[in-house]
Amino acid sequence: MPTTPPELSTGPYDGLRVLDLSQGIAGPYCAQILWQQGADVVKVEPPDGDWGRHVGVVRDDQSALSIAYNVGKRGVCVDARQPQGKALLADMAQRADIVIQNFRPGVAERMGVGYDSLAERCPGLVYVSISGYGQDGPYANAPASDSVMQADSGLMYANQAPGGEPRRIGLLMADIATALYAAQATSAALYQQARSGRGQHVRLNLFQACAALQVNDILAHGIAGKRQAGAVSAPNGVFDTADARLSVLALNNEQFARLCRALERPEWLADPTLSSNAGRMEQRERLHRELADQLASRPAAHWEERLTGEDVLHARVRNYDDLAAHPQAAHIDLLEPLAQPGGAPLPYARAPGAAVRRPLRAAPGIGEHTVEVLAEWGVSQADIQAMLQAGVLRQAPASKEFR
Repeated sequence: MPTTPPELSTGPYDGLRVLDLSQGIAGPYCAQILWQQGADVVKVEPPDGDWGRHVGVVRDDQSALSIAYNVGKRGVCVDARQPQGKALLADMAQRADIVIQNFRPGVAERMGVGYDSLAERCPGLVYVSISGYGQDGPYANAPASDSVMQADSGLMYANQAPGGEPRRIGLLMADIATALYAAQATSAALYQQARSGRGQHVRLNLFQACAALQVNDILAHGIAGKRQAGAVSAPNGVFDTADARLSVLALNNEQFARLCRALERPEWLADPTLSSNAGRMEQRERLHRELADQLASRPAAHWEERLTGEDVLHARVRNYDDLAAHPQAAHIDLLEPLAQPGGAPLPYARAPGAAVRRPLRAAPGIGEHTVEVLAEWGVSQADIQAMLQAGVLRQAPASKEFR
């Protein structure tokens, strides 16, 4: 039997239909990771679009957030507030292999795409529900955003300033972590489905995902009864050189010896107060002061050569322009050009680990592929046209750049 050449394969999920009803980050990113692994992902949006389209930096009516987590998908616009739209959505869900939604508990059921009603007719369905706090309990209906969750789950506590002030992590960490856990759980459910034919209701919430992300810190708190603030070794910090900033650290005695050799500091090696990490932690302020004075005397390139020669843990502190210029980034194609309407190609970082890199495709406009997808999914042209005329569906014009 002929096989598809590896260079033409789209990945292990080739042929899987994913119906992405979710909005924002956690659900869309989970679905987008499945696309990177070969799935056909259909993004269904209401006429006003996914709310994530309008958050943060926007280009051509689509935000960086929306582009990031919807690359490769095909867009369908359905007004599920209308009876025909609601029925169509339920029909599409029954034709999918995977359904992903991240509404508050009860919303999917009111839309006619709840798990119980679908699983009764589609026992092999893998259905992913992502919520803020879970499907039931005292906080089930509480509003949840990334910032809310960082505060409520301890992430801000874990990221507190040296003076103890809680700080938000400068990434959408709660949503992103939930998406990664969701993608893994979906993969496990697909494995079960392949072995047994049984589908699964995959339930995740941001609250639980944030706790799992912090399992080490939560355990350490359980042991110590308090949070261990700051670095766990010395020296360990960010230091100015004559022209840039370097992160430099030593985690154990061997690494400290390497640092001493790189900096030509035999007196540190001979100092009995610095012979253990505990001793170095007590002398942390002195070590950091002396290290800062030394590093400031020469450019970063000088110190990078010395530190690399002794295999010392270090790195430049880079911004995103610096990242794009990183020699390793070019070697592994870390940032790929994404042709997205509205301007020049954008740098896109894929989720790591895929065996095959699918050619990147722009994140869709609202309803950009409505007619195409519904025809493929078995809806007659007459019904499609009737729903377009009635305003149940929307077909967006193709972008000028891609006509």
